[in-house]
Amino acid sequence: MSMTELTTFLGWCTLINTVLLFVAFLMLSLARKRIMTIHARIFQVPEEALPGIYLGFLGKYKLLIVVFNLVPYLALRLMGH
Repeated sequence: MSMTELTTFLGWCTLINTVLLFVAFLMLSLARKRIMTIHARIFQVPEEALPGIYLGFLGKYKLLIVVFNLVPYLALRLMGH
């Protein structure tokens, strides 16, 4: 795999993961009560604990996108590939 292909791959990974993060955010914003009810039943977690769990998930996912997709992509772009 050439550096150009790797740069393109990381760019697409960044875009796809960012879209998935945005979709998860939208779903949690627009259908919060329904999702909380489903998750509370499936995982037997109190509904009061779920907003913190959701916030932690979104924050960790965003951090992983930045560390493993965006930063390597930007580094390769700055190198000229």
